[in-house]
Amino acid sequence: MKTSGSAVWTGGIKDGRGAISTVSGVLQAAPYGFSSRFEGKPGTNPEELIGAAHAGCFTMALSLILGEAGLTAEKMETKAEVTLDKVADGFAITAIHLDLQAKIPGADKAKFEELANKAKVGCPVSKVLNTNITLSTTLL
Repeated sequence: MKTSGSAVWTGGIKDGRGAISTVSGVLQAAPYGFSSRFEGKPGTNPEELIGAAHAGCFTMALSLILGEAGLTAEKMETKAEVTLDKVADGFAITAIHLDLQAKIPGADKAKFEELANKAKVGCPVSKVLNTNITLSTTLL
């Protein structure tokens, strides 16, 4: 499987603006720029897109792992908080925290945490990220 995303940028770093698109069309010229990335202004940014991708990948991987254990989630919600920090040579994503809330009939807390940690380590997005990934879980 191969897929792609693209970006267009015009102007300088602070006064410029960009647009991010995906081949699927889910994102079509979604605006991003310095203000949406560093100042909390409207628009997207690469870090929130990485967070969404990581949350989606992790949650789907956990669904697979649960199924292999004979469990099916009624509902799972994952938030991925991405930390972008200034470091010596510029900026870096220094951490991602996954916060999972799940309702899984028949699951006990210990097994749930074991399977969730397996998904955290095993999902393809986790494998590509070179950062500290942490996880908190709540079994509803």
